Amino acid sequence: MAADPSAAAAPADPDGPDAVRFTWNAWPRSKVEASRCVVPLAAAISPVRSPESLASPPLPYPPLRCKPPCSALLNPFARVDFTAKIWICPLCFSRNHFPPHYAGISENNVPAELFTQCSTVEYLVAGPPGSPAPLPPVFLFVIDTCVIEEELEYVKLSMRKAVALLPEHALVGLVTFGTQVHLHELGFSELSKIYVFRGSKEISKEQILDQLGLSGGGRPGFPKMTQQPGVQQVNGMHPLVTTGVNRFLLPVSECECTLSTLLDELQPDQWPVEAGNRAIRCTGVALNVAAGLLGACVPGTGARIIALLGGPCTEGPGVIVSKDLSEPVRSHKDLDKDAAPHFQKAVKFYDGLAKQLVSQGHVLDVFASALDQVGLAEMKLAIERTGGLVVLSESFGHSVFKDSFKRIFEGGEHSLGLSFNGTFEINCSKDIKVQGVIGPCTSLEKKGALCADTIVGQGNTTAWKMCGLDRNTSLTVFFDVSPSERSGQPGHQNPDLYIQFVTSYQHPEGQMRIRATTVSRKWVDGSTNTEELVEGFDQETAAVVLARYISLKMEIELLCSVMCIFLCWSESRFHPDTCI
Repeated sequence: MAADPSAAAAPADPDGPDAVRFTWNAWPRSKVEASRCVVPLAAAISPVRSPESLASPPLPYPPLRCKPPCSALLNPFARVDFTAKIWICPLCFSRNHFPPHYAGISENNVPAELFTQCSTVEYLVAGPPGSPAPLPPVFLFVIDTCVIEEELEYVKLSMRKAVALLPEHALVGLVTFGTQVHLHELGFSELSKIYVFRGSKEISKEQILDQLGLSGGGRPGFPKMTQQPGVQQVNGMHPLVTTGVNRFLLPVSECECTLSTLLDELQPDQWPVEAGNRAIRCTGVALNVAAGLLGACVPGTGARIIALLGGPCTEGPGVIVSKDLSEPVRSHKDLDKDAAPHFQKAVKFYDGLAKQLVSQGHVLDVFASALDQVGLAEMKLAIERTGGLVVLSESFGHSVFKDSFKRIFEGGEHSLGLSFNGTFEINCSKDIKVQGVIGPCTSLEKKGALCADTIVGQGNTTAWKMCGLDRNTSLTVFFDVSPSERSGQPGHQNPDLYIQFVTSYQHPEGQMRIRATTVSRKWVDGSTNTEELVEGFDQETAAVVLARYISLKMEIELLCSVMCIFLCWSESRFHPDTCI
């Protein structure tokens, strides 16, 4: 049980403690009336807005859920029978019994999640007794060495500052690449030990793990990746996983000196570049190796691949242009005419990488500092679906890169508040259907009665994966009204509708949390009460929602024609190659 949190002071949030705003705060009851509103029924929500704005501190016990298929969490809108120890879910009207540890509940002694001001609460999620402690956040740096020495010195300087800002328990790893990919074994501090991968060859995850001695099939001297009788787990993990973490991913406190030495010794790629050719850069293989390593060592826990790129990929999978300088980098006109020879193959490669990262719960961030393109159009899927960050600048010495890179790791008021490995679910009243979500997420394909026939963005599901999210992460959720025959009958009309957003995520400190936001709005008969409907219109939210919706439509349906118009307008100002 919790004390009344009403006295707790919290900083004002422009979007309120729930960080949710709707285009319409009064909803029409019928589908026809909803279509007449023109502006869609939608919500903009920030799933992990600063916890300081919440009315209650994180609750140290698991949430109560309604019986399936609803599974909504206990909230202030639930009706409670204190005598019978029963609560009625406001979304599906199911009756649920309180568990034995709620035996002391009464009108004068209620849990925090039932206070009216606690429409948003967070729960601390602890594993079963004996389960391992959650791993700290993981940062795997992937550094492009096909740059001039001056640029590499800027990278080294920023890397040293970043490592100094990281918590001592955070795990770090290092991959460098140019013509070949070098994976550095930080756990072997006596000597610089590097695993080298050929940049011209596409390599599978299994092959990567086999070369590193982390394969399930086993390498000579290594057991198979299955739990056998007599094989003891360490901290709840298989010995091979623990071995991988101790070799390639180490806490900052244990490898800061080793990492500093490696940065001092790091040089621009020594492979000769022939006259008239571009540098041989195997970006795709480097990211593939990084994803494979994290998948073997820290699957299902918070990790970020932070790629620092200095130019386009010219070798191996993910190539966007050949080494020959006479071949220009593809432009929007080339994409429009389907005249970009490497584009589709590169997109297919990064699509596969995106699926792998999402299944592992890991994020891809890209910091690109180059006057030329680096292939973000091809990488787009892998970055967006994992909730990654993108920063573009002309040099690693530019303030845009240095300041943005620093903000990822610094704490305090101005930090991003990075969270990891999240899922986002929606529960709502029966007369409401979910059309989809626009934002940095991937569908978990959780289909059910709440899914609408019309799809917007990531639809046909009520659950999404969010590998990376921060305090400013915002999702736009689109809804549809689909009342049942019974709900439209007099006597069966509930004047209120309820929507619950549930976000499970790994906090920057390492522990898992569940944040539940439950909101209520009024049903309005749009045919007879248009004034109340208009009064509930939120113009600011509508502008944001429509901008995101139009951007999505442009990207999917009108991209080619819009880009042609843009190119005609900007031809005198920009070179076409710099537009992507």
